[in-house]
Amino acid sequence: MPVGRDGWFEGGAPIKVEGGLRARSQRGSIGSAWWSRRFIDILERVCDKGRLSRGRAYARQGQVLGLDLSPGLARAAVQGSRREPYQVTIAIEAYGEARWEVVEREIAGQAVHRAKLLAGEMPVEIEEVFAALGLALFPRDLDMSCSCPDWGFPCKHLSAVLYLLAESFDDDPFLVLAWRGRTREQLLGSLAEEPAADRLAVEDVPFAERLADFYAPGAAIPRLERRATPSPGLLPRLFPPPEGLGRTLAPAYERMAAES
Repeated sequence: MPVGRDGWFEGGAPIKVEGGLRARSQRGSIGSAWWSRRFIDILERVCDKGRLSRGRAYARQGQVLGLDLSPGLARAAVQGSRREPYQVTIAIEAYGEARWEVVEREIAGQAVHRAKLLAGEMPVEIEEVFAALGLALFPRDLDMSCSCPDWGFPCKHLSAVLYLLAESFDDDPFLVLAWRGRTREQLLGSLAEEPAADRLAVEDVPFAERLADFYAPGAAIPRLERRATPSPGLLPRLFPPPEGLGRTLAPAYERMAAES
């Protein structure tokens, strides 16, 4: 078995596979949605870049024969240079019922998060919801194994599966939650059952108890604080002065109108 300068096992060319799982992305990075990119960013920070590069090539060539995801565990078969495919397992912590009940209550209390999830979207803030509860949505510790003879970690077979996992998260963001132990149906069923209508409930008071104030006015009628001020020219017409005294009494009429 030839060994490269960096210590990883260099087998022969992989056996070509018909009908294997092939990454859609044939160039550049794999994963486009924020949640799949978040997963890839974590991997690329902790894993060897060379092996990840070889893993991307395997994923794009279709060397992964099958991938099965269940709570806390991903299993896959990867065709390498040997006749028998290598068996790959990737394990993370799956949260139990008690933790998920707390997470669901927290999500249900955030109307925007709840609405987006019920609409099939993954809100960016959901990672903060988990973090506030002392939980991680995306795994930082992966318990990974491969049956290949490469003692390097992770090998290209594991890397290929990790990249295909990220692309599967692109297609269905709820797989991220399913890996943590909550299926799409379980989560949405729980959120849909939240008694949102109770927030709009109005206390029903028996009619007999409301008779005392049934005819009470709903609002006080405002009092008129000011009266209309009569025009100075109106007083002489209402109270005509004696003949010949109009000019003499005009100043008096004006004072009376001003003081009214």
